[in-house]
Amino acid sequence: MDVAALRADTPGCAHRVHLNNAGSSLMPFPVVSALKDHIDLEARIGGYEAAAEARSAIEAAYKDVATLLGSSAHQVAFTEHATASFVAALSSVPFSKGDVLVTTRNDYISNQIQYLALAHRFGVEIVRAPDSEEGGVDLDAMEGLIHRRRPKVVAVTHVPTNSGLVQDVAAIGAMCRARDILYLVDACQSVGQMPVDPDAIGCDFLSATARKFLRGPRGAGFLWVSERVLDRNLEPLFPDMRGADWVAEDLYQPAPTARRFETWEFAWALVLATGAAARYANAIGLDKIHERVQGLATGLRTSLRGVDGARVLDRGPELAAIVSMAVDGVSPVAVMEGLRRRKVNTTAQDASDALIDFEQRGETGSLRFSPHYFNTEAELEQAVESLREVLRDQARV
Repeated sequence: MDVAALRADTPGCAHRVHLNNAGSSLMPFPVVSALKDHIDLEARIGGYEAAAEARSAIEAAYKDVATLLGSSAHQVAFTEHATASFVAALSSVPFSKGDVLVTTRNDYISNQIQYLALAHRFGVEIVRAPDSEEGGVDLDAMEGLIHRRRPKVVAVTHVPTNSGLVQDVAAIGAMCRARDILYLVDACQSVGQMPVDPDAIGCDFLSATARKFLRGPRGAGFLWVSERVLDRNLEPLFPDMRGADWVAEDLYQPAPTARRFETWEFAWALVLATGAAARYANAIGLDKIHERVQGLATGLRTSLRGVDGARVLDRGPELAAIVSMAVDGVSPVAVMEGLRRRKVNTTAQDASDALIDFEQRGETGSLRFSPHYFNTEAELEQAVESLREVLRDQARV
């Protein structure tokens, strides 16, 4: 991997040590150009006319995202963000009172809130599989729950937002397929940093965002759906004129492809930029990306363990490019702000971001580092030294 060339392609590298790629990564020039060029086109000729002129490029964006997932373009729907994708998928499941949804203790905060909303509004029972001793969901317990409870849907976050844990989503997918149970995977933090193949995972829905490790723009996401979903005519609770045709006064017909999960109004510049981000990642190669980010994250964890007072929190049989840590007696927000003043970007999380996991560990929050392939070992050393400076300043307060 030519890291120098990739950094030259990334204007933000000249201004910051950006270790917040699990939040919002730095866009490379081709993504920025796709975004700006279409906005300029809209300004010159009009929004509707620009969309019509960009039709072939828009169709190419579907193919680029499909290539990223090793899939077909008709299985891809564009959305405003990962949560919109997740909600559209979840709303297509015909829940009834007493139905069961099985999930984990490490699912994303918004997903957990949505599960509780299902319980409150429709009487759906939410069952969380326990964790194993080494971290991550206990697969034997998960299989037992799926076998005994026969849930309407199983929903799992591939990589939680608050740690480097990688859940074994493919093993869970095999359990669901064996029992013909719908399976929804939140791949918000995994797409772009590792190969993600929905068919190999065995899921029916896979939701993702553009802004994180994929290095696309904010305000854009996508949803992948299985052939089984399309064959069963599952559709979102409230389709609109893009996702369905009004064919008679009292009849509508859902779109035959994943586009039934889309809505009519789009920021097409964001869609084009998402396609450019997928194309950029495909050109580098997801295997190469994964190898590099794994090496950077492993090295960073080792360095952080050498910082007085710092505790690395990541646990699990497989870890991703999210490195979480805490310091006793020091607020993660204070550390984040101190690092930001030193031009090092990270993210602070409080207890509500991962309520169950943090309570179980006795933590009130964490500081999250998330390196990407364009980061250098020298930047990681600079970040660790900056962290030491921040902690020394905090000790004087």
